[in-house]
Amino acid sequence: MIGQIIDGKAVAARLRAEVAAAASALRGRQIVPTLAVVLVGDDPASAVYVRSKTKAAREANVDIRDHKLPATTSQAELMALVVTLNADPIVDGILVQLPLPAGLDADAVLRAIDPDKDVDGLHPTNLGYLAQGRPVFAPCTPSGCMRLLQEVGAELAGARAVVIGRSVLVGKPVALLLSNANATVTLCHSKTRDLAGEVRRADIVVAAIGRPELVRGEWIREGAIVLDVGVNRMPDGKLVGDVEFSTAAQRARAITPVPGGVGPMTIACLLDNTVTAARRRRA
Repeated sequence: MIGQIIDGKAVAARLRAEVAAAASALRGRQIVPTLAVVLVGDDPASAVYVRSKTKAAREANVDIRDHKLPATTSQAELMALVVTLNADPIVDGILVQLPLPAGLDADAVLRAIDPDKDVDGLHPTNLGYLAQGRPVFAPCTPSGCMRLLQEVGAELAGARAVVIGRSVLVGKPVALLLSNANATVTLCHSKTRDLAGEVRRADIVVAAIGRPELVRGEWIREGAIVLDVGVNRMPDGKLVGDVEFSTAAQRARAITPVPGGVGPMTIACLLDNTVTAARRRRA
């Protein structure tokens, strides 16, 4: 019997509707939630992603200010733009689309963003608040994972959770969010000695390592919940996750597909953070 396929598109649509209602309420008080998006260069995937964010923002009553810069932009020019956006009272959130072109220091740019406008949740200050268990802005994909767990009624307190991948974008912050929710968390990575054994003991598995179908379906414990963050394009053009979906779905209580699972939640959570920023700054 196949477990519940978690419809990330539907959950994201509900969250965007909540964001739109909150944004409308702020607009009724003459506060227009505004997100500044900075795109440097002409990376096709980044351009598509920015267009998706822009469309979703407008549907959610969030204003977008696009800043498209050439690939020849210098570090000093990019940093100057961030300083300008920090000082702009109309801008509530700043998103610098990654990756940046070669030669630009992304870490320095992220550190330069005002933490109160860091709706991506990647500034060291916001990551520090998250580590302390009192997050202000959590990174968007991990936040989306937590919302999906909530949607399927996951009992997190005392649950064994395995997170595969230790990136600052997903792995580490989702491990912190799970720990803050009283799960017992194991953070796995490329040096983990017995990954299969760790996964077999898990009630919740979050796979975010970027290796196609690394997590075999037979590793999944009967009744576990599986969130697959990976998006890997195969030679035939097909998109697959980090989990062997067909077999894992036979064992999991609930599992996200790729695409259509965790992915749609990222933009929805970005917009949620933007409205939160507007409320905190101006309401």
